[in-house]
Amino acid sequence: MRLGDKEAGYCINDHYDSSGDGNSPQRKHGKLLMGKSRPTSRNYFKKATRVLSRWEPGRIAGKRDTDAQVIDLFSGCGGMSLGFAALGRAEHAYRLVGAADINDTSLATYRTNFGVPALSRDVRQLASSRTALKRFLTSLDHYNPTKKLVLIGCAPCQGFSAHSKKRWGKVDDRNNLVGAFATIAVALEPDCIVMENVPELLSERYAHYYEEFCDQLTSEGYFIKHVVLNAAEFGTPQARRRAVVVAMRKPSFEIPKPFLKADQFCTVREAIGTLPPVEAGEVDSTDLMHKSARHRRSTIDVIRAVSKNGGSRPVGVGPKCLDKVKGFYDVYGRLSWDRPSITITRFARNPASGRYVHPEQDRGLTMREAARLQSFPDGFLFEGRFDDVFRQIGEAVPPLLSAAVASSVLVNIREGNSPEDLQIHRNASLIGSH
Repeated sequence: MRLGDKEAGYCINDHYDSSGDGNSPQRKHGKLLMGKSRPTSRNYFKKATRVLSRWEPGRIAGKRDTDAQVIDLFSGCGGMSLGFAALGRAEHAYRLVGAADINDTSLATYRTNFGVPALSRDVRQLASSRTALKRFLTSLDHYNPTKKLVLIGCAPCQGFSAHSKKRWGKVDDRNNLVGAFATIAVALEPDCIVMENVPELLSERYAHYYEEFCDQLTSEGYFIKHVVLNAAEFGTPQARRRAVVVAMRKPSFEIPKPFLKADQFCTVREAIGTLPPVEAGEVDSTDLMHKSARHRRSTIDVIRAVSKNGGSRPVGVGPKCLDKVKGFYDVYGRLSWDRPSITITRFARNPASGRYVHPEQDRGLTMREAARLQSFPDGFLFEGRFDDVFRQIGEAVPPLLSAAVASSVLVNIREGNSPEDLQIHRNASLIGSH
């Protein structure tokens, strides 16, 4: 089932214009004035958000000559790619040329929205076989080894996540994907490498995975910077802390910096407050995405006992086990209207998984609400069934965060543009016949 195809309701925050530096756009008499110097990442970000707000799937971003091409590994449905694609349309900055993932439904969503090859490939196989990597590249119709390349790799975060503490001390094969991504990066020699993951990747417990990643890249002449960001600082109506790692072959380059302060964050009300009310399990006649799970009567009874607008489950209400164990405070809790939501995960469909109950209505979140809280525009189309859609939303990089990353990367790339930079000579054994 294909879901989506609406225009209204995208959360764009006017506070993006409220910077104090002379290089950023500012409002004067209702007009957007640009600084005298070259565009900043904030300028680019504002342009990207305009494209996102009216996103139309299927049109390839950057058909004209662009600053760089983009390949997305561990692409999922394309949350990180979406920010680059939006800036590609706004500034002819990027051209998506392809993606790899192992989930067929996510790949179908990616192809629907971006119109480029999205292939079922295990990144570990691409890293271990030069032949497999070359075949992958030759399957990307518009890949050009003489053009600048941005390589994205947002490996699955579950192995590092704080929610996995009960497995700490055990080896999780998903964590080895970070090293596999570094191996591919070394082979492809991209101009910029971008990785996003949970902050725990940088923790002492998992330091050896990150150090291995850094060692592989620094040995090939890359310089690496990392930062932990809250997606809410870029207009996402959700508190979501993520580590962003950027590598380039020059020591001085920009990494994303927050645009918004806490009192400027986009709220749940701004994101979903205009959506029509729906009963649990029912679908809005004008939007197939606006549908929640059909809860059991016992679940509805628990939800009704929770006070509106940010209330928590009262002690003694619901499963008795919840009162015996600490750490379940948010279970069956309602979101607050005038704050960002908690982190949206693949389990946001289920009120028993966290604070995922509507602020007023007696039900869990709909697919549309979860998508908006992740900053996906209504025009973005999701393939798959109900659970597939929630998984894709919860595992994605929020598009507004990816737009911020794409904007800072563009500043770095354009600062380095010169006539001699136009032709890049990469590893000849991977070029093929393109």
